[in-house]
Amino acid sequence: MKFNFFRIIFTSVILLIILIFFLSLNISNQYDTSRLAGNKISSFEIKEFFNDKLVTEKELTKNDYNLINFWSSWCAPCREEHNILLDLKNTNKIEMFGVNYKDKKINAKKFLAELGNPYDVTLEDRDGKQSINFGIYGVPESILIDKNLIIVKKFIGPLKTDDYTKILEIIKK
Repeated sequence: MKFNFFRIIFTSVILLIILIFFLSLNISNQYDTSRLAGNKISSFEIKEFFNDKLVTEKELTKNDYNLINFWSSWCAPCREEHNILLDLKNTNKIEMFGVNYKDKKINAKKFLAELGNPYDVTLEDRDGKQSINFGIYGVPESILIDKNLIIVKKFIGPLKTDDYTKILEIIKK
């Protein structure tokens, strides 16, 4: 009797583990932040890169549109998109915030000195904790935000010419 009870419990546990395993195969574990578009960004405080002043979300309400770009000096795709960012700056139609992500300050300064600084405001997030609030999980990523702090569009990966065109179309409306 004891042996049969043990066998039933053991078999039930094994079947339960197998069932959980097969059910979990159908669950998507891909982290997707594209659905953030249309949502309002939460409050934040990020330190300015060059003077340690705290910048809050209120800075993003001064202009019709703002682009927040998350970048690092060690990021090869960040170099790839840099000319697009410089072109956006030259339009004078959008305020650009650059968040230096998990980087050494000296390397970030060299990066900007070498390639040019496209940002109106440069911020730093050394440990990456502030970037999590924006749904960032890698660099480069960019977020287009309107003056009501609504995420209009999120760009994952380096900005391309098509993205440049989309941004200009959105901010002209």
